[in-house]
Amino acid sequence: MAPFRAEHMGSLLRPQNLLDAREAIRDKGLSPEEAGLPAIEKEAVGNVVKLQQELGFKAVNSGEFNRTRFWGLMWDEFEGSVALQEAEASMFRLYHPDVVSLIEKDRKVMPGDSVIAGAKLRHNREKSNSNLHELKLVQQFTPKEEWANIKLTMITPAWFHMRYKQGKAYAEGVYANDEEYFADVAKVYQEELKMLYEAGLRNVQFDDPGLAYFCSKEFRAGYASDPDNTVSIDTLLDSYIKLYNDSLSLLPADFHTGVHLCRGNFIGGRHFASGAYDVIAQKLFQELNVNTFYLEYDTARAGGFEPLQYLPKNKNVVLGVVSTKLRELESKEEVKRRVEEAASWVAKGTGESREEALKRVMVSPQCGFSTHESGYPLSEDDQKAKLRLVREVADEIWGEA
Repeated sequence: MAPFRAEHMGSLLRPQNLLDAREAIRDKGLSPEEAGLPAIEKEAVGNVVKLQQELGFKAVNSGEFNRTRFWGLMWDEFEGSVALQEAEASMFRLYHPDVVSLIEKDRKVMPGDSVIAGAKLRHNREKSNSNLHELKLVQQFTPKEEWANIKLTMITPAWFHMRYKQGKAYAEGVYANDEEYFADVAKVYQEELKMLYEAGLRNVQFDDPGLAYFCSKEFRAGYASDPDNTVSIDTLLDSYIKLYNDSLSLLPADFHTGVHLCRGNFIGGRHFASGAYDVIAQKLFQELNVNTFYLEYDTARAGGFEPLQYLPKNKNVVLGVVSTKLRELESKEEVKRRVEEAASWVAKGTGESREEALKRVMVSPQCGFSTHESGYPLSEDDQKAKLRLVREVADEIWGEA
């Protein structure tokens, strides 16, 4: 059962024919059927599942081939959500790392793919089909006895809140305050997860750059100086932890949950933020009710392993110590040394031996290989080499899946 000794974070490099089909839909106005997308997508997912199986990864997924961006279409499918087109910059926290990096130059607007609650949010099974479609596609290429291993990546429930100024995540009059908004977000996530559980999903990884942004001195300074904020940054973090916990509160015990903290992996391998986990680690590790933390640790931007001393005995950590941004292959011995060092900090916090602590430690790349559709520095051969390295490190340290 998840997590496994060797993991990857979800997105993998898309094949060119898949990119071409989506481009034809986008630029030529073709329907998905006219562009041949369903057949191309199915073949591509089948091939990438086979690749993961051949490389020895148990928590297989679609490579996020069904998506153009890592957060997918889930929020667009919620009843009440409204996609923004020409939104005023005044709606956004202009110090939020994603907004700083993505706001269009010389224009006071935020680029597309951002939604707000234009009406009260509700889950509608007839509309919420993108995650289900993705899961069923992976299941077609996975033996049924291994369906519980399949991992679906899902965007954080706070994704379309943190970027907006106070009270701007929902249209005026829709919600009286954030508490009402969070309550409905939790309900739609509960319904989505229930639907996916009924379809066989037992392993979800929430992707959450926002939690890592709480570690950023620049974001914290921007938040503190924003006169529109009505709560402290620590209270905001508490609200997001509660939002997660409420979203997960109805899950059966055999549903594995994890959260991936990332500092951005935009086109060209660009990152959005820096900052060590120290400032949030104790609260996050001890109060967020997930089984596993997937933590980016490829560079000094993420700080040292010391915060892992706050990891409770009932939780796991997947160490993202292999870069998906740099083509150069890491030294296997250095990666193994870093894993051992991390385990020592886990052990220090719980009083375990390092060998005992290692049972709750896993290894992975630090992020996906193609968080957005294209434009990343690694080749398919580079990607294979990185994944093979992760598998070999896991084999040599633990000798198990």
